[in-house]
Amino acid sequence: MAAGLPGLEFLRRMLSGEIPYPPIAELMGMRLVEVEKSRVVWEAVPGEEHYNPIGTVHAGFATTLLDSAMGTAFVSLSEAGKRWTTLELKANFTRSITAETGPVRCTATVVHGGRTVVTTEARLEDRQGRLLAHATSTILVL
Repeated sequence: MAAGLPGLEFLRRMLSGEIPYPPIAELMGMRLVEVEKSRVVWEAVPGEEHYNPIGTVHAGFATTLLDSAMGTAFVSLSEAGKRWTTLELKANFTRSITAETGPVRCTATVVHGGRTVVTTEARLEDRQGRLLAHATSTILVL
């Protein structure tokens, strides 16, 4: 179904529940909450199941949110059947995340929407709007 829909329509149908979330979103407890052309917002709730050995949420939790948000920001601009992959991702972590952090929100936008190379950026914030992490990515359009 996804291959036959323009990206923005696909994401809107996922948001409405008509199309299921991908398995990684289910695994991480991520939910798409806003979709528009070149901008998406995902939310998740970090928990102890995401902890690393030192008692904080593993960086992979934040990185997965950032990467997923940046990728779907690109999808919001893509034509039906367009294939792509993350070519490069750079993340910066500014605060530790724990179960006490509560719900987090990841907002991503497209910075440059080229034909073969797309650049994106994202911010991960807590419910008070404090920056937890930020990232940029380069996407290769196949």
